[in-house]
Amino acid sequence: MDGFLNIHKPAGMTSHDVVARVRRSLKTKRVGHAGTLDPDATGVLVVAVGQATRLLPHVPLEPKVYLATIGFGTATDTEDASGQVTAQADASGLTPEALRAVLPRFVGEIQQVPPMVSALHHNGQRLYDLARQGITVEREARTITIHALELVAPPLLGAGGIIRVTCGGGTYIRTLCKDIGEALGLPAHMATLVREAVGPYALAEAIGLDEITEERLLPMQEALGWPTLRVSAHEAAELKLGRVIEGSTSGGECAALYQEGLVALVRWENGHWQPFKVFS
Repeated sequence: MDGFLNIHKPAGMTSHDVVARVRRSLKTKRVGHAGTLDPDATGVLVVAVGQATRLLPHVPLEPKVYLATIGFGTATDTEDASGQVTAQADASGLTPEALRAVLPRFVGEIQQVPPMVSALHHNGQRLYDLARQGITVEREARTITIHALELVAPPLLGAGGIIRVTCGGGTYIRTLCKDIGEALGLPAHMATLVREAVGPYALAEAIGLDEITEERLLPMQEALGWPTLRVSAHEAAELKLGRVIEGSTSGGECAALYQEGLVALVRWENGHWQPFKVFS
């Protein structure tokens, strides 16, 4: 039972809750997810089952696409709707034109200060654990990449502007919403968040929690998206022992397949295919 699931995470559940649900549904313990979604957020959560957990560092998980509602006129200590209000202002004068004018500032490689509610470490502790204790520490700005930023629905009397963000990993949408507000001279927070895509995994193809079955698992090699190398039974046995095999082609890395099963990840070295990750 090895493969990937594209799950539509509902609101009110943590990513770990979804993993626990998969474990119960498939009666297996070896389950992991790729990219946390906050409890209030919904959308695509990629879950790996069985040996697929070992492929998580290799599967394409970017770009990510989010649909976010910005709540203008109110800032919170968590930068989203679940936090305590820290500032308020009248945003009724905000126009769609003003919002569109600032969005280009946030496209490309930009600097972003991670929020205190992030899972990053500071002196051995998670930032969100420090935040729960009422502790705020200095965080260094990091470079993130916003590939595209689109105004989907303009704010109505200053509230509820909806944006679609296509971005690289490590981007905090809540902080982006706050920063857009600051660029407009307004307090702001992320009111809602939907993750529409993670790499090739789209929300339109995601399954609900009641649809989790072994039959819905996506094959490991399909999710990997690498070039494939078809091997014989003898070559598969050699690879599983960590031995090199001969090859008529050269260069790069491949997923070695015997029949329809993934045997190993291999790379071309010194005129041979060398396995660097082997699967039973």
